[in-house]
Amino acid sequence: MNYNIEKINQIGKMVAEVIEEAVMQTGEEKVRISDIEMGLRETLQAVGQSALKQFLENGEDGPETQIKCSCGGQLHYQRRRAATIWSVFGKVVYKRAYYAGCECQTGQAPVDSRYGIEAGKVTAGLAHLIALSGIKESFEEGRKWLKEYLLFEVSENTVRSETQKMSELQRQADQELVKAMQDEKSLQQRERSQPVGCDILSGSIDAAKVRIEPRDPREKVLENRESWRDLKAGCWYEGEVVPVPQQSTRQKEKRQREEIVLRARNKKYFCDIAEAQEFGKVLWATGCAVGADRARLLVFICDGAVWIWNLIAQYFPNAVQIVDWYHAADRLKRIAEEAFPTLEERQPWLHQVTEDLWQGRVELVIEACRLLAKNSKWAQQSLTYYSNNMERMRYDQFRASNLLIGSGVIESGCKQIVTQRLKLPGAQWHVDGAILTAKARTAWMNGEWQKLVSARSLLPLAA
Repeated sequence: MNYNIEKINQIGKMVAEVIEEAVMQTGEEKVRISDIEMGLRETLQAVGQSALKQFLENGEDGPETQIKCSCGGQLHYQRRRAATIWSVFGKVVYKRAYYAGCECQTGQAPVDSRYGIEAGKVTAGLAHLIALSGIKESFEEGRKWLKEYLLFEVSENTVRSETQKMSELQRQADQELVKAMQDEKSLQQRERSQPVGCDILSGSIDAAKVRIEPRDPREKVLENRESWRDLKAGCWYEGEVVPVPQQSTRQKEKRQREEIVLRARNKKYFCDIAEAQEFGKVLWATGCAVGADRARLLVFICDGAVWIWNLIAQYFPNAVQIVDWYHAADRLKRIAEEAFPTLEERQPWLHQVTEDLWQGRVELVIEACRLLAKNSKWAQQSLTYYSNNMERMRYDQFRASNLLIGSGVIESGCKQIVTQRLKLPGAQWHVDGAILTAKARTAWMNGEWQKLVSARSLLPLAA
């Protein structure tokens, strides 16, 4: 929107006069800037309430005798009826033309319909802020933060309700995408219209535990009533070289060994609490959305979980598969700590076997583990790990092709989705609530929050 700067300056002058009068009435010699700022906020909130009230009351022409009802019948003018809404400025009470008398026994206020207002409810603008607090903090903490920012209170239940409404929109969008990518006609249309994919596209998948409280009352009386469920998460992204001036201290240290430092960009996260086969549908659908099937080279960097590689083989059989370097190298450290009692014995072995792994000489790593298998359970277990993932650990070849070899992007994603919200102190979830909140957080992380806000504004009003 474009605003009349001259009028805004006039309003600003009037507000300044109001604040100056209030300061003079206090009789205090010293007034701090924080007092002025709070006074301005409170004044502008009152101005916003008044302006919104006048806008809604003056936003319609003279009332008509009758209007058409959504059912096809006729609604007759009744009176100018008062309504209350909660907006970003707080409680606003306004009067507008109200129509009723149709056989369907519904009433209608044209102004409400025009602006997407539901009397007695929060506005879409306020819902946006409430839901944003709900995906960032616990519902109780979100309520406290909102009071500081908005200068009025909303209930914890309102924070929960509006967060779930916004989250449900993201779940619906995910479900529609999955459905479209399972539909032959949609796939054919996509095949005709989609442009060429990117050069190299990467994907990573992982899971993190979420504490779930059972709904069944019989389960709640059990001593260990909480259960933990895997929230599966994935991310699509591209790699790019980090320019030397932008490199952090840690990245400069990596450059000394890796020669170039890569980072992820254009990240798109997705998640769900579902069995692997159901999650595979989300993997396929989101992959199609970002052109995974059109990329010149598709690469997956994940840990060694079998269910992950099974899904990748099923949906993207031609993708390059890479086991996360840091998982593979960390296992060697654990073997060394268990097998060698002293640092003097441990360090030479660890240095050599890590260098072998770095250079893609996985056969030598396996042989080193075999020699320690009798005295180290970690070494014995790792024989299968390195043998099953041998071709996924040719790190020398992957680096030569300028491919990322670390799955830090999904590690970070799990922290942002699960640790920073779903695992807050004392948090317990029902499955549905955990899924909804997690999906809404991915929308925020993907820079797609505004799409949910727009969709929330277009929701049909309750009858």
